Amino acid sequence: MTVNDIKNAKIKAWIEECVKMCEPDNVVVVDGSKKEYDELMQKCVKAGLATPLKAKENCFLFRSLPSDVARVEARTFISSVKEEDAGPTNHWIDPKELKATMKGLYTGCMHGRTMYVIPFCMGPLGSPIAKYGVELTDSEYVVLNMDIMTRAGEKVWQYLDDGFVPCLHSVGKPLNNGETDGGIWPCADVEHKYISQFPEEHLIWSYGSGYGGNALLGKKCFALRIATVIAREEGWLAEHMLILKLTNPKGEVKYVTGAFPSACGKTNLAMLIPTIPGWKVETVGDDIAWMKFGKDGRLYAINPEAGFFGVAPGTSAESNKNALISAEKNTIYTNCALTEDGDVWWEGIGYPAKGKLVDWKGQTRDALPKDKSPKGEEFAHPNARFTAPAKQCPCIASDWESPEGVPISAILFGGRRPSTVPLVHQARSWNHGVFLGSIVGSEITAASTINAAEVGKIRRDPFAILPFCGYNMGDYFQHWIDVGAKADQDKLPKIFYVNWFRKDENNADLPGGFMWPGYGDNSRVLAWIFDRCNGVDNAVDTPIGLMPKEGALNTDGLCDCYKKTLPEILKVDVEGWKKEVADIRNNHYPKFGKHLPKELTAILDDLESRLNKA
Repeated sequence: MTVNDIKNAKIKAWIEECVKMCEPDNVVVVDGSKKEYDELMQKCVKAGLATPLKAKENCFLFRSLPSDVARVEARTFISSVKEEDAGPTNHWIDPKELKATMKGLYTGCMHGRTMYVIPFCMGPLGSPIAKYGVELTDSEYVVLNMDIMTRAGEKVWQYLDDGFVPCLHSVGKPLNNGETDGGIWPCADVEHKYISQFPEEHLIWSYGSGYGGNALLGKKCFALRIATVIAREEGWLAEHMLILKLTNPKGEVKYVTGAFPSACGKTNLAMLIPTIPGWKVETVGDDIAWMKFGKDGRLYAINPEAGFFGVAPGTSAESNKNALISAEKNTIYTNCALTEDGDVWWEGIGYPAKGKLVDWKGQTRDALPKDKSPKGEEFAHPNARFTAPAKQCPCIASDWESPEGVPISAILFGGRRPSTVPLVHQARSWNHGVFLGSIVGSEITAASTINAAEVGKIRRDPFAILPFCGYNMGDYFQHWIDVGAKADQDKLPKIFYVNWFRKDENNADLPGGFMWPGYGDNSRVLAWIFDRCNGVDNAVDTPIGLMPKEGALNTDGLCDCYKKTLPEILKVDVEGWKKEVADIRNNHYPKFGKHLPKELTAILDDLESRLNKA
């Protein structure tokens, strides 16, 4: 198929306009076949950009430049017509100015390269919740990853119409006069990187980066930044949430979504292996949930992605065995270390490497006698990734591609909080749940900052979507309230806040000082939540919400050291919560100004009143 064969006049005209501006040597319409994937991968191998892994079937390792290893939030823009609509938590440039700058960069940017036309679907093909886009890119790495992460290729054309989302991407490294990349990851200098969303036009332009969410435009750019805008327009929810399927010993099933900031165990929870007998967790999605109301009035969710773009460091047989199995074959690894026997390795994988390793920068070094490295000297980059097909996950739910989605019974929020926030509490109402989502945050630790003055402060990440919301976060809170107001309250999911990360540094019996074991033992909390959704009388009212009654959590088989700490992490720290209220009132909520819904201020006032009476 060529561009001339494209039947949709709007799509065809847009592609031709971009070809004229970017001036590629060739244009290839991606068909999504295995043959095409294999040929593109071999092209990367021959160019010195990809290394085949002898120890893993059809797996390859890529290494980026040190300047192109993660999302570049400082170069990510919500270019709404009005700056106020982007809000205080997004970077904004006037769309006319930004387009003029980027058109200058795009002009001739694909010299010496092929422009690939990727038709792709976010969600199961034909789903009433799915959306469609076309990405133009000059990166084979992007084509290969989009083939895993989306439903891409020839099968998508029948669904594409004028409502498609146009996505233009270039690595920003033209090859003139017979130049080649020479085995060097192609990208532009940091100051010339632009990851731009134009919300009113549902348009994405990305320039200068070849990495992850900067370049795989179906990922955060479409699935969240533009999708949040579309969802607000159409009355649904596009969320940075996992989706899991939970089955109790009686065979009853409930579906749960969950929003957690980075490094809070989101993927681990999505693929959890329960420690309590008879319970089962299956994965529908590990990162993004799109939720719309079904004919029965309930919220139904799809996972708009077809793969996992997971963080490798810290993934081990203990933390997430299912993720490791998912990435055993047909997987792309990025910025991991390479072992002598042709496998990948990273810090926190659960075992020390042997012999010599080629680190993520391409340097050969002797392995350490442990599975961790000093900060700044890691063999794998801390944001090293694996891109694996979701269908390979051993715990993937049989209905994970259900076109109508799965009905959601509970929504979880959580963050990394060493103090104050209990193991679990439940919102009294939908709006109280929106309040809980609006205050999500993690405590800054010495390991996560170089600024000692920040340690102990709360870094708020409302709904765990702060870097990914395509419009003003205050208006986003209001949208959640509006969605709830239009629904049958009895059919809305119940909302919970969980915290696996309470600590007691002085207790030598607790590994790492953590007062809860986490991982598979989080199934004990899920079981309580399951019963709450069934109306079981297993909770008590507290100033902060509903919490488990004494003995309501299953502790059979739980280590005695955690049985001793359980009462402490299941009680309300009144003084700690008073400080929390003050921080929200004085530091967090004022950022949103007149866009902050009055309902949230009222709930904050009520919380303060309840704490004062406690």
